[in-house]
Amino acid sequence: MLIEPLLQLDLPGIRKIKSGKVREVFDLGESLLFVATDRISAFDCVMPNGIPRKGEVLTQISHFWFDQVAGIVPNHRLATASDPLPTTLQPYADKLTRRSMIVRKAEPLTIECVVRGYLAGSGWKEYRAHQTVCGIRLPDGLVESSELPEPIFTPATKAETGHDINISFEEASQRVGSEIANQARELSLKIYRRARDHALARGIIIADTKFEFGIFNGKLILIDEVLTPDSSRFWPADAYKVGGPQPSYDKQFVRDYLETLDWDKTPPAPALPDEVVSRTRDKYLEAYRRLTGKEL
Repeated sequence: MLIEPLLQLDLPGIRKIKSGKVREVFDLGESLLFVATDRISAFDCVMPNGIPRKGEVLTQISHFWFDQVAGIVPNHRLATASDPLPTTLQPYADKLTRRSMIVRKAEPLTIECVVRGYLAGSGWKEYRAHQTVCGIRLPDGLVESSELPEPIFTPATKAETGHDINISFEEASQRVGSEIANQARELSLKIYRRARDHALARGIIIADTKFEFGIFNGKLILIDEVLTPDSSRFWPADAYKVGGPQPSYDKQFVRDYLETLDWDKTPPAPALPDEVVSRTRDKYLEAYRRLTGKEL
């Protein structure tokens, strides 16, 4: 029997300032409260039923990585995973525990900081057409899911709806300034390499990932979620085989199921069967277990 997923959240007396595909953001005055729900989207549509515990996985994996890379870059957290909720939030502990994060109010950069270590997704599509990814020339003879000679930084614009749009480093520099763009690139590559090595030792390939940075007190800090199955492509290392798409630790079962339907990929999205929900939940929990060595 599946437990009930958390799909909607309101906290009486606390102002909600944003409701995204997955996350609810509340204003705590001097700080923000991020709450990851169990909503899941595919093909830019939010499914009517969610994945139980998904929000816990996203939040706790982010906490794990924030701890791991704290020596590389400061982040927006004001409380760690083990800190108790403040008194004002205690009445909502049953909804917030393990899925919430209290963070600084930073000014987000207007670019997404994407790092690719393998050729997949839109990168593979561009490579086939031009032998480049975001304008970066790549060697001949690569195939889908090939490991790149070195990880590359491929920024993107932020889209409120739909997919982010890949841009060149030069355009990213025009948007945020060359000094900030260079800093973001250097930090993104350092974080990715640290995470890649950690994950690979635990049987997970991080094919690519998306970071967000913000400015706080004039300095660049790491914000948002970090290296989760929603912001990254996680592949099982023992099943890796170049030349085609890979199995993954994210929405694969959801996408595979939806592709079997006569659905035009526009709202309203169809409900997911229990089997798809439970298998997807298990993949998220497995990703957490493998990366951290702990049960959630």
